[in-house]
Amino acid sequence: MSDVMSLQLSQRGVLVLPKSLRETYNLHPGDDFLLLDLGGTFVLSPRRSEIDALADRITQALTAKGETLETMLQTLREEREHYDAKG
Repeated sequence: MSDVMSLQLSQRGVLVLPKSLRETYNLHPGDDFLLLDLGGTFVLSPRRSEIDALADRITQALTAKGETLETMLQTLREEREHYDAKG
């Protein structure tokens, strides 16, 4: 895929992203984007939801502590057993 693509602004101000980019980056109608204006040079980036960003931060924090999915599931099982034992 080429790093440089030519786009044309429609009369209504619409830019169409080439199908190859939409498919490569899994972009869909209604997706949000951020547009950064660097003095006439535009940077367009898909906007991730805040939930995705939060999930990434939680994953990084747990990974840094050595947690894995397996250790978290084991802790959950132990807590359930402890709770069930209380009656």
